Amino acid sequence: MIVEYTRYTIAPERREAFEAAYGEAAKALEESKHCQRYELTRCSEEPTRYVLRIEWDSVEGHLQGFRGSTDFRNFLGAVQPFFNDIEEMRHYEATGIAGEGGAR
Repeated sequence: MIVEYTRYTIAPERREAFEAAYGEAAKALEESKHCQRYELTRCSEEPTRYVLRIEWDSVEGHLQGFRGSTDFRNFLGAVQPFFNDIEEMRHYEATGIAGEGGAR
């Protein structure tokens, strides 16, 4: 598994459209055989900042599989207006350091 993080800064007047676009784009992620899980989060302290987290089966599954599919064209069609708002888009590997917190 590989995790893609995409960080955005979205102007307040575009937040509603941004979240709606990702609501639409989520359908393509749900259809992709390479996407295992996804989540869009908004920063509590700075609500113009967002992080999209997507778990892919592999880098190849994301870059060759998903990006070569009809699902990607549908995804891109929904979120492309926000590409200039991307600050970072990277793939990360899990280190194995993970667990449940004491609040559970």
